Formats: sequence, structure tokens, C-alpha cells
Amino acid sequence: MATEAKSPPQSKQTATHKVLVIDDDPIIAESLAEFLVREGYEAATAFDAAEAMEALAEAEQHTDGPSRVPHPYDLAICDVSMPGMGGMDLLAHIQKEHDAAVIMLTGYGTIESAVEALRLGASDYLTKPVVDSELRVSLERALGQHKLLSENRRLKQQLAGRYGLEGIVGRDHRVQRIFELIEAVAPSRTTVLMSGESGVGKSLIARAIHQNSPRRNEPFVEISCGSIPETLLESELFGHVKGAFTGAHADKAGRFLAADGGTLFLDEINSASPAMQLKLLRVLQERRFEPVGSNETIEVDTRVVLASNQDLEALVAEGKFRQDLYYRINVVKIEIPPLRDRVNDVPMLAEHFLKQHAEELGKALLGFADDAMDALRRYSYPGNVRELQNIVERAAVLTRTPTIALHDLPPQVIENATGPLTPASHRAPEPEVESPWIPTPLADALREPEKRIILRALQANDWNRQATADDLDINRTTLYKKMKALGLDGPED
Repeated sequence: MATEAKSPPQSKQTATHKVLVIDDDPIIAESLAEFLVREGYEAATAFDAAEAMEALAEAEQHTDGPSRVPHPYDLAICDVSMPGMGGMDLLAHIQKEHDAAVIMLTGYGTIESAVEALRLGASDYLTKPVVDSELRVSLERALGQHKLLSENRRLKQQLAGRYGLEGIVGRDHRVQRIFELIEAVAPSRTTVLMSGESGVGKSLIARAIHQNSPRRNEPFVEISCGSIPETLLESELFGHVKGAFTGAHADKAGRFLAADGGTLFLDEINSASPAMQLKLLRVLQERRFEPVGSNETIEVDTRVVLASNQDLEALVAEGKFRQDLYYRINVVKIEIPPLRDRVNDVPMLAEHFLKQHAEELGKALLGFADDAMDALRRYSYPGNVRELQNIVERAAVLTRTPTIALHDLPPQVIENATGPLTPASHRAPEPEVESPWIPTPLADALREPEKRIILRALQANDWNRQATADDLDINRTTLYKKMKALGLDGPED
């Protein structure tokens, strides 16, 4: 059990760092702990590796303060030579199991042991007796480095959460197929071509491919070819040298070089001119190019993902897109359906966006009223998923209740949704008309309602049996039996 040193009456630091001193010599351990307390740190001691591991684990479970959150150690000061598990092995354990910086101490330091400690992840390596000024500098350096590394890990986790597969929402069988394609193609450097209307999420899928690839720690660079004038697009992609054209006052690196080792996403590739298409064909085939105005050839290892909001095959047939480039980029194709064709995903997407915006706004939003969700399901979404996200954000900002109501939605959703959109809470109750009772077997009475439900589910899922079975929460075999019994025949999977 680690021994806590007494805290000073007034800490020199606004936020107290927690330090564990590990040394089999109690005098050295307690002396260092007392020094740390005087310097404004919270300190504890452990006299062997087993005691240290127990203290580290306990601190990550123990909660204190009004926030009731764990208060783990930020730093460990560890002796190299201890009975039982040595300091180097304990260092390796801490690096693997705990998020704490480590400073190693030794009474007989060597270059080899210092290099080994740093290789295993130690922030610093000091020799005994420790000079106070050296320890102060080492503590500041170790804690500063630990803060940067922790922040970097946190940001990477946020990126993975936002742009990993979990960032793409949908139960539609076509979306599930996209998940499968992302997982299959991400580990390779294969060129990927996406097609779909504006706003369907092509950028999100490109980032998901990058985040799930071995290139995830390298740059992801995105450029919309349609938003850049033709005269500037070549410079944006390949860079230029000083004096290459009017206004080129300095050398500039292009997007291909910026994405070297990572991924370049070229959106709206259909808008590139024939001359630019030829240059793209060469760089995709040879992975080399020359900046504008330069004779120097630059080689890159850039994975390219492309997207088009128009039918490239039709453009090839019309002579507006190079056939050889189309065949070069059409290695793996991902077709993204418009949101209006996968209406069953609307509730899931709406709830997903509402959760995001509620967290950003600091609001406790519980969901959507039935009539509001009904209107969202029946809207046509010319702007696709991007439009739905904007609609939900607007509603989250404007609502004054925990539940999004119909009147929180924008006018076009209410007015243009197919069919009447009278709020459920204001509908006049329909009179109940009781028919004379005719003895009927229950199975026969339920046959038609069951048939209608299954037929609607099949049509909503384009007659995909597995997706329909998932929506109805039954297994595929049961669905086949019911379809056969009800006389429901349709397109094959």
C-alpha cells in the first residue's frame, strides 16, 4: 500500500500533479516525497514494484472531489535497481498499462542503461544523489511532455470517433455494403472512386477510409476540384515555383506533395478539364509530377480517393471525360444512395445528429416528438444527409423543450413533406365504428395486416431479405417462411 506524504498548507501550483516515488530505500523515497510536497506536488511512496503497481491501479479507480472522477498518478519516479521486479520491467509495465510519465533514478548510471530507459519510454534518467535543481527541471520537462502526448492521444481518439466507421450511420443494406467496402479497401493503396449526389457524405467516407488505413497518422488532404478555377487547379494540385506565372511570388507545394504518405481526396473530379485529366492520369500511373514552371520531377506516395456528383460513364460516352482516366480510377467504386432512397435511416441519423448538437450546445435533448419524426421521414431531402444535419442543428438551437417538436422544424420540411402533416396532438379523434362480430380464426384475421407490414418492409429495403428481417426483428428463415405462406414473391436478392 503506497504511503501518502502530507500535502503543504498552500500549493505552489494551481493544479496539483500527483507523483509516486518508487525506491526500495525508504529514506530516499520519503526524502524525495517531502521535496515534492514542498514544491507543491501531491506525493506518495512505494518500496517495491508490486506495491507500486497496486498503488497505480488503485489511483485509477479511486474517486475524490465533487466531480467524483478518478485521480491517477501523473508521474512516477522509479529506482532502476530494486529486489524482485526491477525498475526497467516496472517502466515497461507502466508504459503499457498506465498513462503516467516516468523518471528513472540510479546510483550507478551508464550510457547503455540510460539509452534503454529512454527507449522504453522514460521521460528522463537521473543519477543519485539527485540535485534539487536538476529534479525541478526534469519534473517540469516530464510533465510537459506527458501533457502533450496525452492531448495528442485524445485528439486522435476524437478523430477516430468522428471519422471512423462509427461516424457513418445507417442500417440500410446499401450502407452496410459501404461499411464492408471501407474495411476491405482501407488497408491497401488502391484508388477508390465514389459516386453520389452532393451532400450524401462522400467526404466522411473518404476520411473513414483514411482513418481505417495504415496511413491514419499521415496527412489527409481534401480539395474540391469544382470550387477552384481551372487556371489555378494545376498549381493547387502540383504546386509551382517562383515566377511560374503572374502572382507566383514564391515557391508553393501542391496538395499531392502535402498528402505524401497519406491520402488525397479529390472531390468533384468530373469538373476537371481534359488537360487536367491527362495530368492526373500520369500522376496516378507513375506517382510523379513536375510543379508548374519547374523541370524537377517529384515522386510521391499518395493514396488517392476521388468522388463525382455526376455519372462519369455518361460523361465518357459524351466525350467530356477521358476514358483512360475513368478506367484508371474506377478500381473500387462506392455508390452512395441519396437519403430519399433510404428513408428508414432518417430516424437513426436524426438521433445521431441531435446527440452531437446537444453535446455541443450543452442542452439535455431527449429526442423527437412523433409528428416531428414523421415529417422528417416524409421529407425528400434535396440536400441529402448534409441537409438533414442542418435541419437537426437548427431545431436543437431553437427548441425550448427537451423534445424536438414539429414547429421546431424549418418550413420546407413541414410544407413539402408528402401527405398531410397535421400534428398528432391536434388531430381530431376518428370515430370508432364497430362492425358486427363474425366468428373468424385469429390466424386468418391477422393474415392481411401481417402481409401488409411485411410487404411495406420489403419495399422499403428494395426486397433485400436480410435487411427486412433485421427491421422486423426476425431471422431470415422465418421471413422466408412467412413470405411463402403469404404469397409474397418479389425480386431476388
